[in-house]
Amino acid sequence: MTESASPDPLLQPYRFKHLTLRNRVFSSAHEPAYSEDGMPKDRYRRYHVEKAKGGIALTMTAGSAVVAEDSPPAFGNLHAYDDAIVPWIRRMTDDVHEHGAACMIQITHLGRRTGWAQDDWLPVVAPSPLREPAHRAIPKEAEDWDIDRIVGKYADAAERMRAGGMDGIEIESYGHLFDQFWSPVTNRRDDEYGGDLDARMTFGWRVLRAVRERVGPEFIVGLRMAIDERLAGGIDTPIGLEMLGRIESEGLIDFVNVIRGNVADEVALTEVIPIHGMPSVPHLDFVGTVREHTDLTVMHAAKVDEVASARHAIRDGKVDLVGMTRAFMAEPHLMRKVIEGREAQIRPCVGATYCLDRIYEAGEALCIHNPATSREQTMPHVIEPASAKRRVVIVGAGPAGLEAARVAGERGHDVTVLEAMPWAGGQINLATRNPRRTDLQGIVDWRLAECARLGVGIRYDTFADGELVSSLTPDVVIVATGGQPQLPELEVGADRVVTSWDVLGGDVTPTGDVLFYDDNGTHSALSAAEMIARSGARLEIVTPERMFGIEVGGMNSVPYARAFNECDTRITLHQRVLSVRPEDGRLCAEVGSDHSPHRTVRHVDWVVTDHGTAALADTYFELRASSSNLGAVDYGALIDGRPQDLVRNPDGAFQLFRIGDAVSSRNIHAAMYDALRLAKDL
Repeated sequence: MTESASPDPLLQPYRFKHLTLRNRVFSSAHEPAYSEDGMPKDRYRRYHVEKAKGGIALTMTAGSAVVAEDSPPAFGNLHAYDDAIVPWIRRMTDDVHEHGAACMIQITHLGRRTGWAQDDWLPVVAPSPLREPAHRAIPKEAEDWDIDRIVGKYADAAERMRAGGMDGIEIESYGHLFDQFWSPVTNRRDDEYGGDLDARMTFGWRVLRAVRERVGPEFIVGLRMAIDERLAGGIDTPIGLEMLGRIESEGLIDFVNVIRGNVADEVALTEVIPIHGMPSVPHLDFVGTVREHTDLTVMHAAKVDEVASARHAIRDGKVDLVGMTRAFMAEPHLMRKVIEGREAQIRPCVGATYCLDRIYEAGEALCIHNPATSREQTMPHVIEPASAKRRVVIVGAGPAGLEAARVAGERGHDVTVLEAMPWAGGQINLATRNPRRTDLQGIVDWRLAECARLGVGIRYDTFADGELVSSLTPDVVIVATGGQPQLPELEVGADRVVTSWDVLGGDVTPTGDVLFYDDNGTHSALSAAEMIARSGARLEIVTPERMFGIEVGGMNSVPYARAFNECDTRITLHQRVLSVRPEDGRLCAEVGSDHSPHRTVRHVDWVVTDHGTAALADTYFELRASSSNLGAVDYGALIDGRPQDLVRNPDGAFQLFRIGDAVSSRNIHAAMYDALRLAKDL
């Protein structure tokens, strides 16, 4: 370790074998699914290079790069088994190094943690033919020739990564093939690879020795290792520490990236990678205990979502290097802002875990409120000043309006925001009524602070009609008025129901028997339903979908499912509420299906609905005729990241745009992306 003149523990350099890291903060291995053909091409490279520009010490790429063809990518993994990857790796490492950061990569064989019906359609392989709940493939039991082949594949992959200029590699050892052999939960073999601990470690020994022999003694090699699986019958802390000690004594690894827990299902995964509403840095003391038992470099990342926690982890000697992975997705320039004394300007990670859920739901990781992340080719993280100052009026101070105001403020424009309510935040104010989701307030608070810093004026309690907006003589008007709840189509009884907004806003408190008709499948529906269930009401959720919360990802579904299970909530799939009628002082709801004409009835005290929102766009349509573009958007320019230059009305006084839910019912990320890609070129 080397010393820095800065008293900040995060800014102390760290000597890592032959490598000197410029500070103590890294981004841990994760697979954002930006690969193309299994290669880290431009999008993937730019994503990691941006963090290097932003002052990070080390970016650990991939999560993980797969070493063999019978480890088909489960989440867009890189193909470490293909020689074609080497020049792509070299380009990425060269660019990361150019900006002063180190670059490593995690390699793995997924074992049973994948599926067989993709890529080359090879059978999934594991120590024993036991299905992982999360990915559901039933693997074949690895034969001797499989083991020999895979050991060689690990060594081949390590050699490719060294040839590509990587500073080191990390072997994944929690939930993948490497530790599937280690754990008695997943290894039921009775040959030389199964049984007691010595036998279960045999495969791992072979891999580590083959890798070390191939890359040599100076190349950095480490493990991301579950020291305690927190699983009945699995590896516990004493066994995990014993295993780590054995490996350390052989001199085969240089660091351990500590994991506590397992990832066999979504519930367990949220304990390893906690989401919003869960404690920050939950495993840090455990990691500190591991550090007391080893002389290896100790690394760790698990919901270290703000600088104070990272600083504590280093200052108190819990770790040598601290990972802030999701925090860097929200703010890739996090360390640059720390170095420059601008911590207050760091865009916070709010723990929404939209990033991870998006990988499975839509095949790419995206930050809920930084739309530039992964879009570095067209979207800027640093907004450059405009060549000429313009007067920009924004109607609405929800997430879309605040982001547009922030970006326009960074451009140096004269920005005024008109908000009808006495406060900012829009629908986020409803989302945070669920106590688990209060961290989302950070999306609003950060933008309000940035708008204040940039001199953006916000007028509250101001209803903005066309006359008021025009009186401000704007050059640009952005309408971000959001939406209002819309009701599902019912045969009769729309006047008898209430909406999820009524529940979240506290306008109604349903009691007794409650029927919740979720025809939207988003957080607003599940959050309102959770609040009803937790209040003690007898709740049934009815949805026409084949699963509840169809728009909510797997990790975010966990706390909802827990609440509904604990409250004995009934969930009915493939059903719609068709009509609601009063009957004997209660409500009679008729329920049917798209699949047959059969109908049933429910006698309840309340019917609550969620059918998304309808755009609030009256001000937009009032202003359209006075605008130069008549509200039109050049989609080609929008997609390419170019300015909006359409002129459909040469006599128009201003450009006019609408964004977010004022266009159509979508989500926070869509609102942010709308705002950034329009406002960045004003």
